[in-house]
Amino acid sequence: MPLITGAEQAMFAWLAVHAPKITEHHNLQTMRAIRAELLPTNPRFSFDLWALRSAILTKMFTEHGEDVSKVEHAMQVFAKARNQVQMYDDVMPVLNTLGKHFRLGSISNGFADLSEIGLADHFKVSLAAHQFGCAKPDPRIFLAACEQLNVAPAQAVYVGDDVLLDVQGAQQAGLKGVWVNRAGKNGLAGIAADFECTDLLSLLGWLQVAD
Repeated sequence: MPLITGAEQAMFAWLAVHAPKITEHHNLQTMRAIRAELLPTNPRFSFDLWALRSAILTKMFTEHGEDVSKVEHAMQVFAKARNQVQMYDDVMPVLNTLGKHFRLGSISNGFADLSEIGLADHFKVSLAAHQFGCAKPDPRIFLAACEQLNVAPAQAVYVGDDVLLDVQGAQQAGLKGVWVNRAGKNGLAGIAADFECTDLLSLLGWLQVAD
C-alpha cells in the first residue's frame, strides 16, 4: 500500500470516531474529487499540500456540521502516519556511502519530517515546496538547492522515483536526472533519464563510488 494511502486511511479511521459525519458522507475517492475541485482555486495549493489538505477537510467539516477546530488534529494524525516510513534496505547504506563523497540535499513536494523519519542528518540542505514557494518540477527549486549546496547544476545529480517531477524537473534545471524505478514502470514519451535503476546500489556503480 502506498504510504500516502495508508496515512489517509489512518486519518479516516480517526475521523470515524471523532467526526463521524465526515465518514458517513465521504471516502478517499470523494476526498480526492474535492481536491481536484479546490486545487485551481488557490495558487498556493500547487505547492503547499498541507494547506490543500487542510482546505479539503475544512470544506467537508463545514458542509456536514462537524467542529472545524478538529481539522488540525486530523491533519496531525495524517502527518504522524505519513512519517512512519519503512525504508528499503539499500537506503541507509547508500546514503552513508554517498555522504562520504558528495554534498547531499533533498527536495520534497510534501511535508514529511526528515527528522521524524531519521534521514535529516544525511542532508546538508533540505528544501520543502510549501516553505520554498514552488514545487517540483519547477526548475527554481532545483536551482535553489544547487545554490545552497554551492554546486553548479551541471555538476549535480537528482535522484527520484517520479519520472516527470524528479527526472524531467531536474533536467530542465540543468541537472542530471536519475530515475529509481523499483516497480519497473513504463516511462513517459520524451523523457529519458540519465540513468535508470531498480535499486540504489546500482546508483553507486553509475557514480563510480565505493564505500
